[in-house]
Amino acid sequence: MDPKDAGAPVLSDRVQIDGIVVPLTLTAGGQLRWPDRCLSIEKDVLGFVVEGSRIKIKGVIESGAGICCAGDGGAPLRKTFTFEPLSEDSLRLWNQKLQAVLDSLGRPKRLFVLLNPYGGKRFASKIFLDDVKPLLDDANIHYTLQETKFRLHAKEVAHSLDLLSYDGVLCVSGDGILVEVVNGLLEREDWSSAIKMPLGVIPAGTSNGMAKSLLDSVGESCTAFNATLAIIRGHTRSLDVATVSQGQERFFSVLMLAWGLVADIDIESEKYRWMGSARMDFYAIQRIFCLRRYHGCIKFLAAPGYENFGEPLELEGEINELNSNRVQQNCYCGPAFDMKGFNRKIEGPFVSIWLHNVPWGGEDVLAAPDAKFSDGYLDLVVMKDCSKLSLLALMSELNKGGHVRSPHVLYLKVKAFVLEPGPRSDDSNKEGIIDVDGEVLARGRGTYKSEQRTLMAYDKLHIEVDQGLATVFSPVS
Repeated sequence: MDPKDAGAPVLSDRVQIDGIVVPLTLTAGGQLRWPDRCLSIEKDVLGFVVEGSRIKIKGVIESGAGICCAGDGGAPLRKTFTFEPLSEDSLRLWNQKLQAVLDSLGRPKRLFVLLNPYGGKRFASKIFLDDVKPLLDDANIHYTLQETKFRLHAKEVAHSLDLLSYDGVLCVSGDGILVEVVNGLLEREDWSSAIKMPLGVIPAGTSNGMAKSLLDSVGESCTAFNATLAIIRGHTRSLDVATVSQGQERFFSVLMLAWGLVADIDIESEKYRWMGSARMDFYAIQRIFCLRRYHGCIKFLAAPGYENFGEPLELEGEINELNSNRVQQNCYCGPAFDMKGFNRKIEGPFVSIWLHNVPWGGEDVLAAPDAKFSDGYLDLVVMKDCSKLSLLALMSELNKGGHVRSPHVLYLKVKAFVLEPGPRSDDSNKEGIIDVDGEVLARGRGTYKSEQRTLMAYDKLHIEVDQGLATVFSPVS
């Protein structure tokens, strides 16, 4: 729209507000103006209801906001504005025009909500009732609420959900439910259309890396209120999906893969889950002072500009290994890829290997500060050796991403990746844990809960990225 036309009135009328008759104007640019206030319908208005002869505008304003459309940058607050047209014809016209503007924004009208009542400190139900539901109600969004009852329940639901009945799927949880939903959608026969369903994330778990990454990308704090507003407003962005494969087994990742120190902290700290997010810091100190190193090798296709990391790779008989393991299935099998392009390798032993798809691994862990949501690459953080004191200093930089500047860390981008995990350097009878998106993908000998079955073996894994495959609701600046 031409900026000159944005201020042109679509509807201008005299209405009653707080007992006083004043002029009210709806502009072509989607602003609602009266003498004491100016609201942007796209940014400030959630919805409206007609009650008798009155129209109630359900809005969100920044604390401290005055007459201008923009506030002072304070925390957003719900607020209702009421006006009364002076005739029934005027009431009908305001109803039609306001609804037409809201409809033109392409916002979701029907959401399927998956809530994990057991995640984190078990606050998800309270967060939904206190922060999410009131906003959805204000926005006149109809929703179906499903609490997850067991591990992989969300995956099962997503696999069979009637997607035509909804405009998006909302995950009230940590990162785990989102990951299950992505895997469920990609295992459907109609995966190519199913994965286009916009997914929303409300931070309500221990690790809220995706919600933090999305909100921080526009400078907003990681709160359920802000996350819900982003979903209501309906803006979306593409998200890379990484396929982790071993033989015929597949797992679809949207967050991270870890092996070594980070995986050990993430998974073994489960025994201290009652501590909430503090369990990570508590157990990290234990692991640093009893540091483990792992034999192994990583091979990768470096992104442009990163070809000098590691050593040259001679592929020998591995070139067609990936595609020879693919069989035709009625679901997504990952991008077609072979190892011809693999050009670099790094040999162990390693302290930690960390692959990231988004910047934040949790609300206070800026794991990969240069990661992008849909650049088609994974950010690789490699730590081969480090003294305990240096490691403590390095870990203290995680909350602002300073660890990637450490001389003990290699930080680069890769298009595809092979992990060949080995045993601990101090005890060849003990192996490690491979953690993908906060879940154990593989456990080696002598590890925490090693008796439990996992999807994959503690052996070679392939990881490839499909650029922009999924879609997530995202805030805009």
